[in-house]
Amino acid sequence: MQRLAPKAVREALASLPGWRRRRNALERTVECKDFVEALRLVNRVGRLAERLHHHPDICIRWNRVTFTLTTHDAGGLTEKDLELARRIQRLAGAL
Repeated sequence: MQRLAPKAVREALASLPGWRRRRNALERTVECKDFVEALRLVNRVGRLAERLHHHPDICIRWNRVTFTLTTHDAGGLTEKDLELARRIQRLAGAL
């Protein structure tokens, strides 16, 4: 998969509130009601990632979950990362 140009990433981020570019990755922290809700979100994203064969780095801090997306074999951001970010956005909005 081909890496995205910086302009394409900037344009995509305009429609992904809460996401930011961090070096060669996209990152977003979601604040949940409590730890149990954070785990539910992580499990939903985990099932989604398995279906898409594209796995985020996930950090859980009690009620805060940070997702970091990058396509390691492409050495940066690809359309796979944007698609996963959009889907995580929908899942996080459904909390």
